[in-house]
Amino acid sequence: MALEAGIILTVVFAILLIISVPISISIVIASLVTILTILPMDMAIFTASQKIVTGLDSFTLLAVPFFILAGILMNNGGVAVRLINFAKVLVGRAPGALAHTNILGNTLFGSLSGSSVAAAAAIGGVMGPLQKKEGYDPKYSAAVNIASAPIGLIIPPSGTLIIYSLVSGGTSVAALFVAGYLPGLLWAFACMVTAFIIAKRKSYPVSERVSLKVAFKTFVDAIPSLLLIVIVIGGILSGIFTATEASAVAVAYTFFLSMMYKAVKLKDLPGIIMEAVEVTSVIMLLVAASSIMSWVMAFTGIPSALSDLIIGISDNPIVLLLILNLFLLVIGTFMDITPAVLIFTPIFLPIVAGFGMDPIHFGIMMVMNLSIGNITPPVGSALFVGASIAKLDLEDVIKPLIPFYVAILVVLFLVSYIPWISMVLPNLLGY
Repeated sequence: MALEAGIILTVVFAILLIISVPISISIVIASLVTILTILPMDMAIFTASQKIVTGLDSFTLLAVPFFILAGILMNNGGVAVRLINFAKVLVGRAPGALAHTNILGNTLFGSLSGSSVAAAAAIGGVMGPLQKKEGYDPKYSAAVNIASAPIGLIIPPSGTLIIYSLVSGGTSVAALFVAGYLPGLLWAFACMVTAFIIAKRKSYPVSERVSLKVAFKTFVDAIPSLLLIVIVIGGILSGIFTATEASAVAVAYTFFLSMMYKAVKLKDLPGIIMEAVEVTSVIMLLVAASSIMSWVMAFTGIPSALSDLIIGISDNPIVLLLILNLFLLVIGTFMDITPAVLIFTPIFLPIVAGFGMDPIHFGIMMVMNLSIGNITPPVGSALFVGASIAKLDLEDVIKPLIPFYVAILVVLFLVSYIPWISMVLPNLLGY
């Protein structure tokens, strides 16, 4: 039954995507068609409806709309400029200093907003013209911005990790948040090393020396924005509030910051809230639809059959991890990160659990793979936004991105094959 159901599910899903049916609708239709080959129509529709409701009936999922709203408030609330100024002080007078500022700005802003697209737009929109004025090649600047945009998907607070926690059967959100720090910082470091080498070879200018007084003022100006990380992550780790409660705290704090910076007025709130509702609706529809597909796969035994197939290729953990990495990298280039996590976690998690891989380690590896898809054609959203912000065609930025792709892939395989990188902080904190 698993083989026939898997073929029907895959073929119908693929056909619907090819004819440009929205992915959430494609998931529901493909799942229903598969169910109808097994159950009577009335029972199939009743079961699908039930799974939609139960799939959304989760307190943990409340964190997603709150973090989205917090991210949109930050995007409109003057946080980006202060983080960029702080990043400029941090990088000092290194060759290609503005490129390093862009990378650190994306790391800081992305981790606060949880969005690669927001980071590419907000930080790239400011840094691109500055780098052009200083004589940087616009293609290089765009590549730097795009390559570092997804770092915030790994460094907490990350909505993607919250969704992974839900679909993986309750992996600790706090543990996943803590586990994302080192891999995310390694990604940033790899981009900075690559940017440094290119900047050194092309003799890009260094920044002017900043006085101690200006550096101190810049740091003080950035403290309120940086405190969000301390409040949210510190509150979760200390047990003061849960990840869901932390998301509500993040909204309250970012709203306070936006009002303090006078970047958001009360009349702007309806539009900001509506934008958050639209983004949340898309994600929640995907979660609901994927709940049906997950049940169909479990009911028909597709995950077990696929697990047997993959393990049949090799039972060597090194080879299996390579296969999974390659598969997820390909999937990430064609599918958005949220549906990919929802669909493939129930399939691959039992496989890696079979050879002793921790769900926390696998979650970080999976999100890293799919985050790379955010900056990879044909459907990488951060790639398109980054190119658009730089006013360049897509083909103009692909070649400059290649050295960054290589550096990021090196980090991915280090994270995949060295569990310590993901697990050291959760283990130290007792997770």
